[in-house]
Amino acid sequence: MVQAQPRTGPTITWPPLPDDFQLIDDPVENIQQPPLAAALTDALGAAQRIQPEMLIGSNFGLVAGVEGETVVKAPDWFHVPRVNLLPEGMVRRSYTPRLEGDPVSVVMEFLSADDNGELSIRSIVPYGKLYFYEQILQVPTYVIYAPQRARLEVRHLQTGRYELQQPDATGRFWIEPLDLFLGVWDGERLAQTLSWLRWWDADGNLLLWSSEQAETERQRAETERQRADRLADLLRAQGIDPDQA
Repeated sequence: MVQAQPRTGPTITWPPLPDDFQLIDDPVENIQQPPLAAALTDALGAAQRIQPEMLIGSNFGLVAGVEGETVVKAPDWFHVPRVNLLPEGMVRRSYTPRLEGDPVSVVMEFLSADDNGELSIRSIVPYGKLYFYEQILQVPTYVIYAPQRARLEVRHLQTGRYELQQPDATGRFWIEPLDLFLGVWDGERLAQTLSWLRWWDADGNLLLWSSEQAETERQRAETERQRADRLADLLRAQGIDPDQA
């Protein structure tokens, strides 16, 4: 009797996106998704944690060849540590890991009211997102966030499968590829009150948004101005012209 052969995984290749490939141009599923993604990137930039060789994107196509077919998924946010620089004048319209640089290190999906396959392990076309990130791209860290309920889940790739991680005592998750904690923070940004995703460093310091940094600098400058004014008043009370001192 002929024994059945064990099944193997799909054949995966790393092709460039064909010039005639039609990228999906669907609207975002939730009005909160773009500001959530922008806030994450803004904080990294304000903390000078974005290097020229990195690729950070939102709703941007990640490409793989699966069984000879080009497959593209566009996560709500992703991070690649190092990519190959493009020739001057060229614009990147997609990203194929390994062909164009490092594998993707982090992907995030923000849930809407509808099920859009964020937890789908569907292993045939159209591939589920979890299956694609876990088995095809093999992304080390997969983040799923439901802003309406402020529910954050982080999965790390362990022996080829995603394992749900537990938060620390503060409710935050360590995101190893970025050497940062990720957690939920309630507040306002750009006149929009949300349960935001935010970064904290290893010492527990919140990474400020650029607007918060600007406000902190404004307050510091105002404090210095007031201190200088008090000193000038003290000198005048002693008969000393501060402008000549």
